[in-house]
Amino acid sequence: MIPHSPAAPPAGPVPVPPLVRRLAGGDRVTPVWRNELGGLTFRLGPADDHDGGGPARFVKWSPVATGLDLAAEAARLEWAGRWTPVPRVLDHGTVDDGDAGPAQYLVTAALPGRSAVDPRWLAEPATAARALGAGLRALHDALPVAACPFDWSVRERLARTGPDVGASAGASVGRVTAAERAALADAPEVDRLVVCHGDACAPNTLLDNAGRWSAHVDLGRLGVADRWADLAVAAWSTEWNYGPGYEDLVYEAYGVEPDAERIAYYRRLWDAT
Repeated sequence: MIPHSPAAPPAGPVPVPPLVRRLAGGDRVTPVWRNELGGLTFRLGPADDHDGGGPARFVKWSPVATGLDLAAEAARLEWAGRWTPVPRVLDHGTVDDGDAGPAQYLVTAALPGRSAVDPRWLAEPATAARALGAGLRALHDALPVAACPFDWSVRERLARTGPDVGASAGASVGRVTAAERAALADAPEVDRLVVCHGDACAPNTLLDNAGRWSAHVDLGRLGVADRWADLAVAAWSTEWNYGPGYEDLVYEAYGVEPDAERIAYYRRLWDAT
């Protein structure tokens, strides 16, 4: 079954939080993304210049109550930026934002390139799929596992779903029952340990005008894990963004043969966590 992600560009008018208006100053404010928890991303700049020609910035805004940790994402961006192209952090913090109550924000500098789900690349899905694979391989090769302070292992992800697997059988842990967590704890042996993106879906890879990957965004879950934790989801995301028939292009561009067992496992884990 193809999952439907509720994270998407806003479908209608979006009220701009007071904090975002203050950060924008005289710049134009354009809502560009809404996540499944109600967090919003805005572009601040004089024009919608995908080629990075203007002083554009992006602001992620999220009520504290959503549980998202934008300070953790800022730390990951600052760490990863030493080795690979990611957004440069300009500011982040938490403020009381009127009716929304306490809200977090993260301001980053715009990068050159278009998202792999920009209309330009939706019209050229084979090019985009290959860029996803090539970009993911470059990310995995560039980031040093031994120096990474962040964890995205199976153990860490399951720990965030609730009590240990030893909880009473059938007890619900968020969306994951104890039985489901017990099954997921039986993970395949690690193929290759890398620093994973953590949300390697198509929207989070940027492409240049020639169709080559140019950068990655949204690294809030970045951490050390088996490379298939990223690969399985990156390839899967081509199906719900471009339609069937493009998964193998991701694996080919990455330089790996599909591993059915690990793909199936890490997709189950993705759905659960």
